[in-house]
Amino acid sequence: MKTIFSPAEILLPKFARDQEKMTKWAVIACDQFTSEIEYWDRCTKLIGGEKSTYDYIQPEAYLETEREAVHEAEIAKNMADFDKNDMTQLCGMIYLERTLPNGMIRHGIVGKIDLEEYDYSVGSKSPVRATEATVTERIPPRCKVRASASIELPHILILVDEKVGLFSHLDSEKKNFPVSYDFDLMQGGGHVTGYEVTGEALDTLVGLIEKYEKTSSGVTYAMGDGNHSLAAAKAHWENVKRDLGEESDRHPARYALCEITDLHDDSLVFEPIYRLVKNCDPADLLSELEKAEDKESDQRVTVIVGGEKKEICLRKTHALTVGSLQNFIDSYVKLHDGVVCDYIHGEESVEKLAAQEGSVGFLMDGMDKNDLFSYVEENGTLPRKTFSMGEAESKRYYLEARYIRK
Repeated sequence: MKTIFSPAEILLPKFARDQEKMTKWAVIACDQFTSEIEYWDRCTKLIGGEKSTYDYIQPEAYLETEREAVHEAEIAKNMADFDKNDMTQLCGMIYLERTLPNGMIRHGIVGKIDLEEYDYSVGSKSPVRATEATVTERIPPRCKVRASASIELPHILILVDEKVGLFSHLDSEKKNFPVSYDFDLMQGGGHVTGYEVTGEALDTLVGLIEKYEKTSSGVTYAMGDGNHSLAAAKAHWENVKRDLGEESDRHPARYALCEITDLHDDSLVFEPIYRLVKNCDPADLLSELEKAEDKESDQRVTVIVGGEKKEICLRKTHALTVGSLQNFIDSYVKLHDGVVCDYIHGEESVEKLAAQEGSVGFLMDGMDKNDLFSYVEENGTLPRKTFSMGEAESKRYYLEARYIRK
C-alpha cells in the first residue's frame, strides 16, 4: 500500500553536525513575529552572513514593506545559486525531539505528504484536512516563491490522532539511530535533535504508518501549523500537474516535506491566537463593539487599549468565541479603509502592541485540543488562526530541505 505520508529524499547541510553553524542555519517559521520586524533584524545580525535558511524564505513581517521586493530578489538569486554539493541527502525519515523553551519535549517525524490527498477548500472530506479557513489572498506570495524555487524548506506541522505506537516505537529505538543534527535554536527556540530512520527501521515505521492510515476514518492528518504553506504547495502542484500528463505521479512537486506529531503529545498545548486591530480609531471601534455585546453570552473577550483592559460578553455569531470575534473584526475592517487585523502569539506581545497609537488588542480563551479532530469532521474548518501550538518561539524552525524540481 502506498501511504499518504511517506519517506523522502531529505537534504541537510554538510555541516549538520556543527552546532554553531546549525544555530545560524535554522530560522523560525515565516509567519511568526509578523508585527515585530526587530525580531528578524536580530536574526540577520545573529546569522552574520553565514549560510542560513533565512536566505530561502520570505518573513511575513516584510510583506507590503520595502523589504519585500528586496528580499524576494535575494531569495530568487539564492535559489538559482543553490548548490547540491553543499548538502547531504538522506533517503528515509527523521525522528526528531524538540526541546521547547518551557523544557517540554515535542516528538515528530519528518517525511513527505501527498498533495493529491489534501484539499483545503470549504467542505473538503480529504484525508489530509485543513483545520482553519484558508485565506486565499495569502497563497499567491508563497506560491510565487515556490514556483521559482528549486528546493522547499518546511515549517508545516501536521497532527495525527494515532493509537498504533508510532512515536513510542521510535522513542524506544532511537538509541540505534544515527544522529542527523543536535543543536540549540536561535533566539530562545530551545533545542532540537534529529535521528536518521533508514533501512529496516524505516520499513517498520512505514508499516506503522500504513496501519494508522488504514484504521483512520474521516480526518487522518489534520493541519497544525503551516496551513497556508501547504495550500501554496497544493496550488503550485495543480499548476505543475496541468502540463505533465502521465509524468505527474513521479514529479517531486506532488509532495510537500513536513513534520507530523501526535495530537496527544504532552508538550502540545493549544494556545489562543490573539487579535490586534491596527490603524484604527480606538474610540470608534469600542463604540461599535458595544453594539455587539450581549450580557447573557458566555463568550468573553478582553479588550486592550493602551494600558487599559476591559472584559466584554460578545454576541454569539459562531460556536467558538474566536469565531464571533473574527466576525466582528471582519465586518469592522471591511467598512474602514486602512484598518487591518493581525494575529499575535502571546499575551505580552498583544499588550505591548496594543499600547501603540491606533491599535486595539483582543484576548480570549482557546479550544481544547482533544476536540480538534471531531470538530473538523463535524463542522469543517475552524475560523482562521483559532489556535497555535504553543508560543511563537515553540514554532517549527526551517531546517531540512527537499528538491521540488526535476
